[in-house]
Amino acid sequence: MTPYIESFLPLFVAMNLPGVLPLFIGLTDGLSEKARHKLIIQALTTAFAVAGVILFAGDVIFSTLGITVNDLRVGGGIILLVLSITDLIFGDYKRRAPSEDKDDISNPDHDSDLGIVPIGIPLTIGPAAITTILVNQSSFGYLPALSSLLLNLALVAVGYWYGPALIKKLGSNSAKAVAKVASLFLAAIAVAMIRTGILGML
Repeated sequence: MTPYIESFLPLFVAMNLPGVLPLFIGLTDGLSEKARHKLIIQALTTAFAVAGVILFAGDVIFSTLGITVNDLRVGGGIILLVLSITDLIFGDYKRRAPSEDKDDISNPDHDSDLGIVPIGIPLTIGPAAITTILVNQSSFGYLPALSSLLLNLALVAVGYWYGPALIKKLGSNSAKAVAKVASLFLAAIAVAMIRTGILGML
């Protein structure tokens, strides 16, 4: 069991569910429960697909494309920074699809792409998680690395699924305050990702 435990713990820290959950709540603020659940499924599917590709073919992909984890840090940080600034400034004027009351997130005007970027990538599976997956694979083998990935994604699913309900009990004003604070921290995390990526390149 030692390889499984030793591969699980670093990935749990890298995925940082306690830190990501408030950001998820802020990004999905205002969505209905059904729409949020569809985004969770989309985000987890995206995260698992990307993580699986990284696990089994990460070294080949990186070397073929000529990119590094630091490139991912800078690119992901820029995306998160733009999203956080947009939410902080224009959060009260978010565009909603006409069919939102029907919980239809298939409309292209809806926030359905949030499940892919940034919730799936890079919040759920970001540069730190990608690096950890590669290290786990090389250190412990495919089975422990895959097991730790599946278990961590299961924990993320539970957090995403039930976390917003806990915040909702605090009231709408409290939920909005949490969302704004989360966006502020998201901006700080984005800047930290960009800084770490640039320093790594240098």
